[in-house]
Parts: sequence; C-alpha cells; structure tokens
Amino acid sequence: MTSELVQPSPRKYVLFDVDGTLIDAVDNQRRVWEMWAGRYRLDADEVYRVALRTRPMETFAQVAPGQDPRECLAALHELEDEDVRSGVYAAFDGASELLDALPPASWALVTSNYEHRVRGRFARTGLPVPRVIVDAAVVEEGKPSPVPYLLAAERLGAQPEDCLVIEDAPSGVEAGLRAGMVVWGVNSPVAVAGVHRHFGSLREAVPDILAFARLEGSAAVG
Repeated sequence: MTSELVQPSPRKYVLFDVDGTLIDAVDNQRRVWEMWAGRYRLDADEVYRVALRTRPMETFAQVAPGQDPRECLAALHELEDEDVRSGVYAAFDGASELLDALPPASWALVTSNYEHRVRGRFARTGLPVPRVIVDAAVVEEGKPSPVPYLLAAERLGAQPEDCLVIEDAPSGVEAGLRAGMVVWGVNSPVAVAGVHRHFGSLREAVPDILAFARLEGSAAVG
C-alpha cells in the first residue's frame, strides 16, 4: 500500500489591493476624472482632489450637487471602461515576480474597482489572476469597512489573523486593521498611519511578503 503525498492548504495568506499597490494607475485615474469633469464643465483639478479622498457618489454630491448621481456614475463607468480598453498601464516593479512566486491558493485581490476592469488591467500588464477577487459589486460596504477583506479571507478558507494585507491607501489600511489582519504599506515615501510595516516600494517588500506566505507549511505529508 502506498502513501499518497498531500499538499495542504497554505496557512498564511496575502490579500492585495490593486490600484496603487500592484498596478500604477494614477495617471489613468487622473485622466478619467479630467474627462468626467469636462463633461460637466467643472474644474478638473478640484474634482480630482475631491475624488482622491471620497467614493464616487460622495464626489458627485460635493462637486456636482445639481446633477443626477446615477447619470454621473454611468458617465464615470463609461470612461473607466474605455480607459481599460485603450489606456496605458504598468505593473509596479516586483509585482509579476511576487504573484508568480506565491502559492496559487494563498492570495487574493481586494479592490474598490470592478472585477472586469481588474481582469482587463491584469491582461494588459501580464499579471496572473487569482481565483479569489473581491470587488465593489460583491460587498455593500467598501473600504474602510473591514467587510471586503473579511470576505476575501472567508473565500480563501483563512482566519483573519493568518492574513497579510498589502495596501497603499489610508482607507485600505484602515479596512485591513479593522479586519484584524497584519497590514503592510507600500509605494509611499511616508508610512500610512497604523501599518505594521512600511516599504517605500513594492519591490522592497517582495522578499518579506514571500517569507510571510511561506512561513508555515507547504511541506508534503503522507
């Protein structure tokens, strides 16, 4: 009788934000908001300044209170979808190496965007897509609520305390902390308040992220 080797599920998991963490989309976001502002004859710089710190519906309420928010959102979605098709995207240095090296069942994407756009951007940049993507369509509460990160952990079969969140923005950091997870910040010269560790770039964080993911167990058992 032979003993079959079984590969156990990973015991450590990594949950990634997307824009600003794995993919550099700052120029794309600015361009989309500039075009949106142009449609409503608004000051593009002011609109973008507000959009950086609020969710779209809150942005509309502040910069275009006289407009139908549903029409505003439809216009924004149209511009974002077109940008995914025709815009220029780049993955941050180290992203491809990192994602290719992680065990497939050990990581997920948690984004305030929509899955079809994430898949489009990943296709454009050659990044691998995980089996778990938590996007804006599957949660009623977005970041800084912990709900998106908790849902990603649930779908991976992970406990929150076994998850590492990689973020670049204050709202995402807050979401990870409220979920009871370890949170590391990347791609910022200054640490976001609350992060457990800070790295100036994703590239700097790659060895430590891989060490975390491999800390416990991928050894075969029989």
